Amino acid sequence: MNTPARLGAFGAGLAVVFTAALGLGHLAGPAAPPSTPAAHDRHNEPAPAGATAALPAGLQITQDGYRLQPISATLAVGDAQPFRFRILGPDDRPVTDYTVNHDKDLHLIVVRRDLSGFQHVHPERAADGTWSIPLAVDAPGQYRVFADFQPAARQAGLTLGADVPAPGDYRPRPVPPAERSTTVDGYTVTLTGDLVPGGSSRLTLSVSRDGAPVTDLQPYLGAYGHLVALRAGDLAYLHVHPDGEPGDGRTAAGPGIVFHADVPSAGDYRLYFDFQHDGTVRTAAFTATAGTTQALPDPPAASPAPAVPPALPSATGHGDDGHTHG
Repeated sequence: MNTPARLGAFGAGLAVVFTAALGLGHLAGPAAPPSTPAAHDRHNEPAPAGATAALPAGLQITQDGYRLQPISATLAVGDAQPFRFRILGPDDRPVTDYTVNHDKDLHLIVVRRDLSGFQHVHPERAADGTWSIPLAVDAPGQYRVFADFQPAARQAGLTLGADVPAPGDYRPRPVPPAERSTTVDGYTVTLTGDLVPGGSSRLTLSVSRDGAPVTDLQPYLGAYGHLVALRAGDLAYLHVHPDGEPGDGRTAAGPGIVFHADVPSAGDYRLYFDFQHDGTVRTAAFTATAGTTQALPDPPAASPAPAVPPALPSATGHGDDGHTHG
């Protein structure tokens, strides 16, 4: 076959191929558009307007238009000095109308950043909305002050926090290890129950003195006890109250006070339990751990040949190091 004939045959063959491909394409339908990224791959996309993750209480100085405004720049060490502050509302004016919670318009919590030096106090409010209280701390350092309150214009309370220094030589202390009991002024307070990260935890704090259970706790701020929990590291704040109240026909005046605490994450927390007996309010402090942070024991070292079977579990089981489950 001569060259022009060969070229003609080749062109005819190509036409047949393209015609067949076009027909198959019509049968299969139009090509699919490029796939969009899966939702799992959209982490870097901006969140929708107004969609913010809920933070634990106490981590912000402002929330929902309300702001904690310290007036005093420092805290006094040793001798008490007035500590003054305001709560500013969405209109940027001092709030003067509050809803009473646990017998008070506002609860002020003061604690050093290493979780020592806890105080739960109740300042007085002037007509212009300025709060004031004589206040002193035991040691220099950076402190966190929390204002726990409910403006009358809101259906729920707020807890705002701010850092305020106490001048001097700051010597931080390690957070005490987790424990189940502690003593204060001759009283022993025992903790039963565990903190469950991400869920509600039932905690019972039982009070005894000289080995005998205390069954005549006195109401304090409308309850037989108050509990504040602070997360180690950032001092996220959880203020919880007991299950029941004096005079409700079901809540005993001791020895055990039941609390329900919602814990935002795993980690160490410092618990501060206020109770009143014989006319005096006392605070018992605990460290509790939410979640399992205890390291597993190292596996036994590999033995040279001949191989040996795996070691049997310890006869005493989990808890050889004193770890206790409530």
